[in-house]
Amino acid sequence: MKDRIIASALSIIMILNFLDVLTDIELGVPLWHIIEESVIVLLSGVGAGYLIYEIYQRSKQLAHLGETLSASNQHLENITEKMKLARKQYSEVIQQQFDDWKMTQGEQQVGLLLLKGLSFKEIAVVRSTKEKTVRQQASTIYSKSKLDGRHEFSAWFLEDFLV
Repeated sequence: MKDRIIASALSIIMILNFLDVLTDIELGVPLWHIIEESVIVLLSGVGAGYLIYEIYQRSKQLAHLGETLSASNQHLENITEKMKLARKQYSEVIQQQFDDWKMTQGEQQVGLLLLKGLSFKEIAVVRSTKEKTVRQQASTIYSKSKLDGRHEFSAWFLEDFLV
């Protein structure tokens, strides 16, 4: 917006000085004064022209950036949908594995919270149970899955994703 105001001001200065030069020529003002004002007209015109050109270029760049941003947003929405689908499929795989290990509903809840990285204390708060109950359920989970602890339990679900 500032650029447009400056370009407009320079254009007005150029026009007014040009009219002044024409008036000075008619009045027979010395040549050095006419040349001086003509230089001001010329510089004002060049400055206004340059600003107008820059405004045009920036407008084109902004339009291009807008198109690029729109395309990126669309791509991100597609990725988000793919991630939602992948998350759903992964959850189904985890659920199937919990069923294969014959875990109870409570053990499955604890197992999911363990996979999310919550501590025993945090799981107890989330589930409104005692920390001791969570520890017992975690121990049963490790026993049913034949895994040696939280890290091995988490790694069991992640190792297929690592190359």
